[in-house]
Amino acid sequence: MPSSAAARRYARAIFGLARDEGRIDEVRREMAQLEQLFEESPELRAVAFRPLHPVAERRAVLGELTTRLGLGPTVRQLCAILVEHGRMADFPTIREELERIANEAAGNVEAQVFAASPLAQAQLERLRRALKARTQRDVQLRVSIDPSLLGGVIAKVGDLVFDGSLRTQLVQLRANLMKGR
Repeated sequence: MPSSAAARRYARAIFGLARDEGRIDEVRREMAQLEQLFEESPELRAVAFRPLHPVAERRAVLGELTTRLGLGPTVRQLCAILVEHGRMADFPTIREELERIANEAAGNVEAQVFAASPLAQAQLERLRRALKARTQRDVQLRVSIDPSLLGGVIAKVGDLVFDGSLRTQLVQLRANLMKGR
């Protein structure tokens, strides 16, 4: 999910507040828990994210939900602010951006890995070590399966892209063959 400038600003603000309170891990966990509920309940997602519902109704529903879940004041206030400003649909992006910021602050980076088929644990560990050597940081892998790659993997770490997919190799081979005509 692409990150918007607004999502980055909200995430930086939440990170700063959570860091000052010593609650970074709790806020991350609470936001992940809330996002999971949004993913599991289309009805809840519709009420929370769609501006068709009045602000007061969305604020009340989210206030009740966050209280019942026992979420801390930081996440409750974030939800209230997002509803007020019509940005609740940005919640997943804000959470993702918060994860990136927190990982970066801890000296970690996240690598989005696309593989043609599931990777064995040994392959994942080799990939993690190679990316760590390249980035000089601890790397957390987030793996997605993309059969269109035909084989190999694509790893994205920040702005760096390592493309070892069979699909790309075939495209490059075709381009080289076409040049030779």
